[in-house]
Amino acid sequence: MIEPQHQEISVVRQCRLLKFPRSSFYFKAKGESAQNLELMRLIDKQYLETPFYGSRRMREHLRRLGHRAGRGKVRRLMRKMGIVAIYQKPRTTIANKDHKKYPYLLRDLLITRPNQV
Repeated sequence: MIEPQHQEISVVRQCRLLKFPRSSFYFKAKGESAQNLELMRLIDKQYLETPFYGSRRMREHLRRLGHRAGRGKVRRLMRKMGIVAIYQKPRTTIANKDHKKYPYLLRDLLITRPNQV
């Protein structure tokens, strides 16, 4: 998209034409540290054994192994790896067949004045 070695148009002009921030063009992402990569490896290994572990339990597991990591860091690393705890979600939208369903009485009613209903 942007050619730094272009003969006629400078990088500044190319960025301006594309409405692309020049700082984003020069930005080089920093990789994860060796410590974080080790934590990610341990998290991945444990997740294969216990996929129901969330960030809190995973933090406790890492502490038992002797690694110091807070819940925020563990949560960030799990999110970066695309790991989500598997657990049964609440089933709040499924109606109980034994409960009575009341009809909606205002469905076809045309409300034309205040305090009508």
